[in-house]
Amino acid sequence: MERSNSDKPGFLERTRNHPLTTSFTLLVTLSVGILAGSVLTRNVSGKEQQNVDSSDARALVIPSPVTLSNGFSQIVKQVGPAVVNINTESLPKQSATPKKGRRRGQPGGGDDDSQQQGDMQDFFNRFFGGQGGGGGDDDSDGPGGGERRALGSGYIVDSRGYIITNNHVVDKADKIFVKLAGDPENEPGRPAKVIGTDKETDIAVIKIESKESLPTVKLGNSDGAQVGDWVLAIGSPFGLSQTVSAGIVSAKNRSIDEGPSASGVATNQFQRFIQTDAAINPGNSGGPLVDMTGNVVGMNTAIYTQSMGSQGVGFAMPSNTVASVYNMLIGPEHKVIRGSIGIQFQAGQSSAVGRVYGFKNGVMVSVITPGGGAAKAGLQPQDVIVSVDGRSIKDGDDLVADISSRRVGSTVQLGYLRDGKERTAGVQIGDRAKLTSDVASADDDNGGSPQESDAGQNKLGIKVAAVPAPMAKKLGISGGVIVTDVRPGSFADENGLGKGAVITEINRKPITDETSYRNVVNGLQSGADVVFVVRYANSPSRGSSFVGGTLP
Repeated sequence: MERSNSDKPGFLERTRNHPLTTSFTLLVTLSVGILAGSVLTRNVSGKEQQNVDSSDARALVIPSPVTLSNGFSQIVKQVGPAVVNINTESLPKQSATPKKGRRRGQPGGGDDDSQQQGDMQDFFNRFFGGQGGGGGDDDSDGPGGGERRALGSGYIVDSRGYIITNNHVVDKADKIFVKLAGDPENEPGRPAKVIGTDKETDIAVIKIESKESLPTVKLGNSDGAQVGDWVLAIGSPFGLSQTVSAGIVSAKNRSIDEGPSASGVATNQFQRFIQTDAAINPGNSGGPLVDMTGNVVGMNTAIYTQSMGSQGVGFAMPSNTVASVYNMLIGPEHKVIRGSIGIQFQAGQSSAVGRVYGFKNGVMVSVITPGGGAAKAGLQPQDVIVSVDGRSIKDGDDLVADISSRRVGSTVQLGYLRDGKERTAGVQIGDRAKLTSDVASADDDNGGSPQESDAGQNKLGIKVAAVPAPMAKKLGISGGVIVTDVRPGSFADENGLGKGAVITEINRKPITDETSYRNVVNGLQSGADVVFVVRYANSPSRGSSFVGGTLP
């Protein structure tokens, strides 16, 4: 029987019966198609290129320059020529004495003065110092160290060549070179000499010689700068001269907390900054911070960073401070002379101290410097200074700003409290530099293994023991207890009462031994203000510190 057409195998059935043959056929078909398409496309493309006609195309025309409404460019043209690049060279030196290992003191106990200044200088060098050469860190000094270079910025304030910059830019430099805006890039710059420096405000004045009159900046009044005002930072970040960044004034009267020295004096108590979010980077240090009138309202000095670059938190020394220091540095003595009455005090005291000792505003004296004006006038530790020449004193910063600006040899009338009673005394202003140099530093390790006591662990979170006789003698005290252990998160820990602190009073009650300590502590109630008077054996000249808070 013949098979009908419907009995013939279909395409799908043939594909299933002969898969290899079918695949080969499809592959050949696709290859032929691709080759044909390529040839056709090439022929078409070639024809298009040969036959293209662009005679009707119009050439692009560059328009004339347009001055935008933004005033930044005008300010930069005005200030930029007076902003300079500063590069320094420090030659290797042989250390006179071997370097000692650095250590940090206990909380509230103070650190070695050279340690604190070194830490501050390391901070500045790291973020504003040399590019790839150590940035001014003294640790590389010595016979094995090579020549080191550092970069910074500055600005001309006198057409005869006087330039303001940061002290840490030129500190310890053997050679200083200044490059003006129009100087060749491949030359080191013009040699400069140091006129004067002030480490306490980190300000320096240098000078270059010039036959022609140099461009200068206009100094503004930093008191007029307001939070939210636009500002420009100009300088040489990473060596890139004449770099401009814009931002606003983020805050005023900021301090960078570097802590006190061994003498109890804050190493940066004359440094109150304008904070800005204008990008400031290594190399910007010493450059101007300019307001929208083109006036310099600050000098870029420091940044907070975790990335070695700008994170929007920069600090500039206010122009009013810069001008005051500059005027003294260009004087005959080329140094800054500040007044002092010869006292030390603890900054940032708890409000509980004022409540327990009966004052709201004022400064509690910790140490009286022998031979100073306060000592001669009869002031004593724990006196509270509340006024100067009849003007009320708010805090330690207010007192320092008032006294330091007064002429050495003049007299002020101090109002103070002693045992809650108001008194007055005429105090002569002395030279702060001479008085502080007389304060002896005595940083010795604590000794002894005192027997511990369990009193106060529950309420205060500390263990104490009797003060060893050698330590009491060194501190000049007849009794007290020493903190031998502090429980993390306890009342003592949260209020800064650290291990090694010697407690001499609690809430104005003398602590002579462990028994008197237990008696006072047992009487403390929840919600009460508690203030400790403490001393530290690693800095005996610091005097008494006051640690306080409200007992939970």
